[in-house]
Amino acid sequence: MTKKQSILGRIGQLVKANINDVIDNAEDPEKMLTQMERDYKNSIVEAENSIAETIGNLRLMEDDHEADSQAVEEWGAKARTASRKADELRAAGNDAEADRFDNLAKVALGKQIAFEKEMRANEPIIAGQREVVEKLKHSLAAMKSKLSELQSKRSSLVARQRTAQAQQQVTEALGGIDVMDPLSEVSRFEEKVRREEAKVRGHQELAMSSLDQQFEDLESLGDEAEIEARMAALKSG
Repeated sequence: MTKKQSILGRIGQLVKANINDVIDNAEDPEKMLTQMERDYKNSIVEAENSIAETIGNLRLMEDDHEADSQAVEEWGAKARTASRKADELRAAGNDAEADRFDNLAKVALGKQIAFEKEMRANEPIIAGQREVVEKLKHSLAAMKSKLSELQSKRSSLVARQRTAQAQQQVTEALGGIDVMDPLSEVSRFEEKVRREEAKVRGHQELAMSSLDQQFEDLESLGDEAEIEARMAALKSG
């Protein structure tokens, strides 16, 4: 199996992968999603490099094919020129020179035939390479689409998984409450939440206090600048 076929096969496997099935079977969905995204990106880079190389080789073959085509035309023109010259010389009675130009025409025709054979031999190879390039392009486009699907699902799937974990933790916590005194455990849980909320409010107040202080410092700097400006004006007056 060639390198191009190997990459094409690997891309096909990734494209066919069912993201939801992979996540459902993963012990750590978030870690699995991150690894999948990394694998997709690495494979895309490798595929792009491989496709670029394949396209480059195809373009070289097309250039050579075009050069062969031009050579066919050029040698054909040379054969016609030599043949006309031979006819002119033979009409003038110079058979020896006419034969020499006829021989040159034959040599040119031989060159023309050789380039035509080379063109015919390369045409199916070029066609095959074009087909490979198109397949690689389509597979790469499908893989990029799959990567976009993965990235768009990643955040929502991780959020859902974390929500499910949180719900499970709450369920387990509630399940451990003393059935004889359910309100006592709920009250302690509520108090813990209130303390966390109060802590958040404390952080917010600290942040606002810091922001207010920055504005006060800015105003103070403005006053100092104004004082300096006026002092300079007094000195210059």
